[in-house]
Amino acid sequence: MQLTLNIPVLCAIPLAPLVGSIIAGFFGTKLGGNRIGHGASQFVTILGVTIAFVLSCNVLVQVMDGFYFNGTVYRWMQLGELNLDIGFLIDPLTATMMCVVTFVSLMVHIYTIGYMHGEEGYNRFFSYISLFTFAMLMLVMSNNLLQLFFGWEAVGVVSYLLIGFYFERQSAVFANMKAFLVNRVGDFGFILGIGILLASTGSMQYDVIFAQNSALAAQTLPGTSWNLMTVACICLFIGAMGKSAQFPLHVWLPDSMEGPTPISALIHAATMVTAGIFMVSRMSPLFELSDAALSFILVIGSITALFMGFLGIVQNDIKRVVAYSTLSQLGYMTVALGVSAYPVAIFHLMTHAFFKALLFLAAGSVILGMHHEQDMRKMGGLWKYMPITCLMMLLGNLALVGTPFFSGFYSKDSIIEAVAASHIPGSGFAYFAVMASVFVTALYSFRLYFYVFHGKARWGHNDAHSHDHHHDHAEQGDDHAHHGLAPGQKPHESPFVVTLPLILLAIPSVIIGFYTISPLLFGTFFGDSIFIDLARHPVMKELEDEFHGPVAMAIHAFTSPVLLLVVLGVLTAAIGYLWAPKLPGKVAETFAPIKKLFDNKYYLDEINQAVFAKGLIWIGGFLWHRGDQKVIDGFFVNGSAHAVGRFAGVIRHLQSGYLYHYAFAMIAGLAVLLAWVLYAYLPFVR
Repeated sequence: MQLTLNIPVLCAIPLAPLVGSIIAGFFGTKLGGNRIGHGASQFVTILGVTIAFVLSCNVLVQVMDGFYFNGTVYRWMQLGELNLDIGFLIDPLTATMMCVVTFVSLMVHIYTIGYMHGEEGYNRFFSYISLFTFAMLMLVMSNNLLQLFFGWEAVGVVSYLLIGFYFERQSAVFANMKAFLVNRVGDFGFILGIGILLASTGSMQYDVIFAQNSALAAQTLPGTSWNLMTVACICLFIGAMGKSAQFPLHVWLPDSMEGPTPISALIHAATMVTAGIFMVSRMSPLFELSDAALSFILVIGSITALFMGFLGIVQNDIKRVVAYSTLSQLGYMTVALGVSAYPVAIFHLMTHAFFKALLFLAAGSVILGMHHEQDMRKMGGLWKYMPITCLMMLLGNLALVGTPFFSGFYSKDSIIEAVAASHIPGSGFAYFAVMASVFVTALYSFRLYFYVFHGKARWGHNDAHSHDHHHDHAEQGDDHAHHGLAPGQKPHESPFVVTLPLILLAIPSVIIGFYTISPLLFGTFFGDSIFIDLARHPVMKELEDEFHGPVAMAIHAFTSPVLLLVVLGVLTAAIGYLWAPKLPGKVAETFAPIKKLFDNKYYLDEINQAVFAKGLIWIGGFLWHRGDQKVIDGFFVNGSAHAVGRFAGVIRHLQSGYLYHYAFAMIAGLAVLLAWVLYAYLPFVR
């Protein structure tokens, strides 16, 4: 029996997590006097997300049967003829995002019960992640740019709270400020794009804007010769560069590891970082009007996919390896957007959400089993002690590298084929980048797997890396106060409440790509929710012509260079971290300058600090000292006061107190007034 979808039911989907967040946040913390305990807080938040997930699945089922909704929930404000509404757009694209967001969020909520057990801010954490889910749902369900921007900023604000969850640590405070400020840079471009569309169309409703796309394509930005759509789309994508962490606005994402591991999974897998990919796909009728904007997207995505993958090779923190993997995979999705393969981008977004959440939560399980140790140099041989986590990590990595028949294979391979078929400027560089990234991805992912679960056990005793290890944690922090295994201690498998979400996430990580590639890419699933101008950008048509089913696609992969690159990457990792463990050190010494470049993350943080941060501080100091103190306070405020004082000092001498002085002044004034009147109004006087 299907639930009838109407406005109250649709409203319940985002509001259920919000209610849970409010109850846990106000009554489960010091703010509300700690009136409810851990059990009640986790119950109300998990219940809220469960309701959202069940209703989202119901929405997806009915959307597949032809359900469509585009309507206003209520009118927030009316400015002249401009209506600012809160409304929902329910179509296949929205329904897909709703299911992905709520399912991953639910798994994270359940996982948190075991992972955050004993934390002082336990109830506060549940409130935050539930609020985060509400914000993301409002973003994906919106039918207008106003509500989209609300959800866009709401996930940014909550991410600030989540990344800085351990606010006692200076590194966490720096990380959340960094994420907040970098995203504001992207959001400035985003709001400029919204402003251009509003000024050009007079509306913020998607359907009204899309209906005018032909007229918009012929317009130029006032006062320039620039195509209006090119400027608007690039501005919108700059917003996506911040949210989806594209080069050079990617610098905040690795630092988000300062938050607890469940947050890493939630932000990286299904919510905040996918918002940019979703937004560009939603705005596909506009982006299809500008090849220049698509080319810009393609090049940025290619740079991110390849060069962020390189950084994953040199990381020693288990969470940061997975974080740089997220950056690289977001680059893949962006590349798909750039070649007008929007369904492929959403397809990879979906498959990636499952296996990336799996990888993060498996990494968290390792950290938990190692008594909150995050340095891979302090691990090794864990498969004997954590067999479930080991298997789940292996399945996640196999999906990530694009192993045939796994979910990641179908989405990644489709992106590579789409780039190969594209003729958008920059597609040649993009093809090289995604192909090279295949090898790099296999290398860093299986480096992690072999380093952590196989080889010699490096835990339970001090080693040569001890000093470096503590230095790393001083910079990066970890989820809890650092303990690590003491001499004689052994790792242990995580409790069932932690491993259960891993198993549930592993299932779609393996099979969902096989069952969904045909309807999502080559069927009519997305319908009108995504627009592609096949006459100008025939990539999807070419992919469809070459597709002969998921089995044939997987079999064909065994003869493709992509799988060869995957195998070479895995073999390289096995040689370096299983069979010849001294080899990576020798390679690092040989290529010391490149290693130093990677270790310092291309010096982008230093450039940002030296140029932008210090530059803005200098500008602020100059404006304060010269502008505020010298000009405003010195000249206008104090100067005017001084001038008034001097004028008063002169005028006061005219105040003698003698009546005949004042009478003389009146007579003199009347004489002057009479002379002016005679001169002005009597011509014969002149």
